[in-house]
Amino acid sequence: MQPITDLKNNLSFEDFKAEVINDYRTAMVSRECSLLGRREVLTGKAKFGIFGDGKEVPQLAMAKAFMKGDWRSGYYRDQTFMMAIGELTPNQFFAGLYANTDIKEEPMSAGRQMGGHFVTHSLNDNGSWKDLTKQYNSSADISPTAGQMPRLLGLAQASKIFREVDGINTTNFSIKGNEVAWGTIGNASTSEGLFFETINAAGVLQVPMVISVWDDEYGISVHAKHQTTKENISEILKGFQRDKDNNGYEILLVKGWDYANLIETYQEAATIAREEHVPVLIHVKELTQPQGHSTSGSHERYKTAERLEWEAKYDCNTKLREWIIESGIATNEALVEIERNAKKNVREAKKNAWNTFLRPIKKEQQELISILKQVESASVNGTFISKLKDSIANITEPTRKDILSHARKALRFIVGESIPEKKILSKWINSIFEHAQPMFSSHLYSETQRSNIKINEIKPTYNDDATQVDGRIILRDNFDTIFNQYPEALVFGEDTGNIGDVNQGLEGLQEKYGELRVADVGIREATIIGQGIGMALRGLRPIAEIQYLDYILYALQIISDDLATLHYRTKGKQKAPLIIRTRGHRLEGIWHSGSQMGGILNLVKGVNLLVPRNMTKAAGFYNTLLYGDDPAIVVECLNGYRLKEKMPNNLGTLKTPIGVVETIKEGSDITLISYGSTLRIVAQTAKDLLAVGIDAEVIDVQSLMPFDLNHDIVKSIAKTNRVVIIDEDVPGGASAYMLNKILNEQNAFQYLDSNPKTLTAKSHRPAYGNDGDYFSKPSAEDIFESVYGVMHEVNPKNFPKLR
Repeated sequence: MQPITDLKNNLSFEDFKAEVINDYRTAMVSRECSLLGRREVLTGKAKFGIFGDGKEVPQLAMAKAFMKGDWRSGYYRDQTFMMAIGELTPNQFFAGLYANTDIKEEPMSAGRQMGGHFVTHSLNDNGSWKDLTKQYNSSADISPTAGQMPRLLGLAQASKIFREVDGINTTNFSIKGNEVAWGTIGNASTSEGLFFETINAAGVLQVPMVISVWDDEYGISVHAKHQTTKENISEILKGFQRDKDNNGYEILLVKGWDYANLIETYQEAATIAREEHVPVLIHVKELTQPQGHSTSGSHERYKTAERLEWEAKYDCNTKLREWIIESGIATNEALVEIERNAKKNVREAKKNAWNTFLRPIKKEQQELISILKQVESASVNGTFISKLKDSIANITEPTRKDILSHARKALRFIVGESIPEKKILSKWINSIFEHAQPMFSSHLYSETQRSNIKINEIKPTYNDDATQVDGRIILRDNFDTIFNQYPEALVFGEDTGNIGDVNQGLEGLQEKYGELRVADVGIREATIIGQGIGMALRGLRPIAEIQYLDYILYALQIISDDLATLHYRTKGKQKAPLIIRTRGHRLEGIWHSGSQMGGILNLVKGVNLLVPRNMTKAAGFYNTLLYGDDPAIVVECLNGYRLKEKMPNNLGTLKTPIGVVETIKEGSDITLISYGSTLRIVAQTAKDLLAVGIDAEVIDVQSLMPFDLNHDIVKSIAKTNRVVIIDEDVPGGASAYMLNKILNEQNAFQYLDSNPKTLTAKSHRPAYGNDGDYFSKPSAEDIFESVYGVMHEVNPKNFPKLR
């Protein structure tokens, strides 16, 4: 290891020594948290643990280069970094391990994620932005391997937008685009496609991003020789290295135990990224993982004796300790005292965190015991109640599950008794659920006044001489108004820029607003979504375009695991109101016409899923979304861009309400429910049905998530007493979702005189061509015959069997 150098010119030698000592103190506190955290899992107080031991020293170096306003997108090994920037205390570390649901005690996720997943708070309690330029920022971690990478791209790209796009109000968000986005990833996780997709995209975009690869040669138990060509990620990425003729990366290598070189390397990387807006990859080699991957196994099972011996010798904390003594910065005795205090302080933090976690639960335990004593005295089944009372009293470290389980079982013994104590117990159980359930279920969506569902409808208005135009013109002109009104709004996707998207909904807008605000990107759906998430986290209003609905499958993991859970997993402390624009419905061919609605519905809870039937409705959704805080997917009807619609005179201000259905034809005999392109077929078929005496009410769902918040569908069924749901998704997909909402949430079954029916596409993807569509998805004739069949069962005399 090299001798001391003046690594930070503004520090005196004495100040530098003090900083080194403080770094060692932080490293030892972090290590003790890891060691004690593992024990807490093995003793059963915590469910699972995954720690950052062995990565302490490089994270200290990274923290020194990290400035206020910068952003981190990392993974579950970064506890030392978070401690070094002052955003994680030992108390909070253990509160996370115990899953404390109090956001003040456990600010990382209020117990919603396992420990080791880090975040800083971007929002005030009312959902407004904090000043992100005056704090260190960490985007909320997720567990999926390499899942942090796409978001990292967007966090970095935001700096480029802030620096190069005029007119944006950067207050609270940026200081001239000087912020760097810092990513961390384990060496094995670089094998994931998301890593390579992000690496390529960042090289193309030339954004201020620094990626640290923590390389300890393993991925759980699997050695690097099975993970990476040449066992060396920086070696195989040399083709990305920039040169005098080509943009690319700066690639830096450093040993993970070399404190002085680590600091210099991170300072160099920060300067390159911050000043030149060039991405940097730092390959941090020769790291260790002293306790193995996690608490679920031991690394002694797969590491050789020689490897374990090397790890003991080259542990980064051990090497830092040696260097400090060799350099005369501190004596062995002084370091022993630091180590002793670290153990003591961490033990005390663990004890405090556990007691704080347990205190409110034990209070509820005592409340239940007191109530059960009353029930025991009053009930004829007092003996059984007594056993439950003693059982819960004997649990020294109870969970809320223990308490509620005993309380609810007690109700079974007094179900037939009319004693006042029964009401007391029942009321207490209800109060616990009312208090506790939000701890685990709140903030899936915004709960502020900027919730999407609180944005009021503004209907389209028309001039007397309004012309009929292609639907795409309405979209185009509405986007034009949006980009003029919101300098922070931008759109990007495949073919989005130069040609104005494949259906000309953005025609001419790149020329008007520039290549950064209306941008073409490569064929890389996951990082398109990542760009949007990262930029939305930093206060921009991105619209990420996925060219066709079926292409969303490439990005579904990021939408599901990152975007959809962000607001929930931070308990409302971060938001990313990303708008995902795509198109689908009624096409020919397996890969351009399949409806993924069933899968999307079940995988993206936390994201609005909107299905406008025409482009005026779509334009209204975009306007609504820009007023709100929740992310959304808007699925435009692909066969509607050339269909004629009347041109509104209030583009940019008209708003389609979210979670509200629209009755487009009233009727008295049966309720027909659909959305998107299929709805047009339903509406036309309703006219044919009227000709044979069937007066159908037709309802456009408009919004699948949220679904019919006003319960207007059940009001229709109460009138017609019959319902058919028509959908082009596979059986059991969106139709089953809607039927469940109508029957189980709206209680429509009480009004039904006929069995509810669903009419869907076939189980396979649609075959190619017009005939393929006809035989694969519900046709007008299918809809007619299905509805007619219901009415035949009701009145076979007036509606004799068709075939």
